[in-house]
Amino acid sequence: MDYEQLKLDNQLCFPLYAASRLLIRAYQPFLDKLKITYPQYLVLMVLWEHEELTVTEISKQLHLNTNTLTPLLKRMEKQQIVERIRSKEDERVVKIRLTDKGIKLRIEAEEIPVKLGELLTDDKQSFDDLMKLKESLQKLIKKLEENIKQ
Repeated sequence: MDYEQLKLDNQLCFPLYAASRLLIRAYQPFLDKLKITYPQYLVLMVLWEHEELTVTEISKQLHLNTNTLTPLLKRMEKQQIVERIRSKEDERVVKIRLTDKGIKLRIEAEEIPVKLGELLTDDKQSFDDLMKLKESLQKLIKKLEENIKQ
């Protein structure tokens, strides 16, 4: 038996993993200018869409466990990018809000998607191809959410 199903080239997970790592590496020069990491950038993007969210809400949107997210948010608070506010109604609930510095980072980050798009597209790889890939990945994520217990 040659175990075809176990060959790296026959896996869905490996190209997704490799593409993810390389894509994050492509983001890094832009994020270094802002003095943030890629996970911090993800948190910021969620908060730029919503004025205030709980840790649990951010966790759900980013598919991160709260025990992964909490230290990240604490570091962002030390950097004065966000503030963590304990709910008065339920002290177990922590709300996250952008500071002025976090809001200003949005202006500085505005060019990142365009510059990244320029890195990812050329004559052979079009923007439309990337949007189709994104849609396919979103369907895959939804299917995984439905079938994997969190």
